[in-house]
Amino acid sequence: MVYHSSFVDEEGISKACGCPLLPLKSHIRGPAPVSEQDTTDIVDEAITFFRANVFFKNFDIKSSSDKLLIYLTLYINIALKRLEGCRTLAEGTKAIINLGLENVPVPGEAGFPFPGLFSPAQSQKEAELFRNYLKQIREETSGRLLSVAYRPNGTPNKWWSAFSKRKFMNMVLP
Repeated sequence: MVYHSSFVDEEGISKACGCPLLPLKSHIRGPAPVSEQDTTDIVDEAITFFRANVFFKNFDIKSSSDKLLIYLTLYINIALKRLEGCRTLAEGTKAIINLGLENVPVPGEAGFPFPGLFSPAQSQKEAELFRNYLKQIREETSGRLLSVAYRPNGTPNKWWSAFSKRKFMNMVLP
């Protein structure tokens, strides 16, 4: 059974491209509303559920927040593939920073991994809002992923690095 997001279409949450712009516990500037530090956000859920959800070939969407969970699960999978050859935390940090500097496509653009999952942007303003939200959430996810993918002494955590070989929903990305 797939783990779903606990954020079920809450009132007052704005959306872009059919995806809720959920609050984040983040110090990174961006369009996401700020969440309280002691609460669970979508990034926490994505990292917590990743090792279970990555085994599934299909993902039944129960809420629009599940779309964001799917996107983050794929992003974590890509990040772990980049961290695969990095033997120290410093090397891993450099690889993750380079991943964060890459172009972030939005629905309707070439290179977006889930063309049918999100609706295309209705305007350039909506596309930029969603692109900035995805950049912010990817950067926040990368920082938190480093803290679990590496042990306190800076060596890779084999219980996370082993999942770099998994394919999420049979998707193979660079």
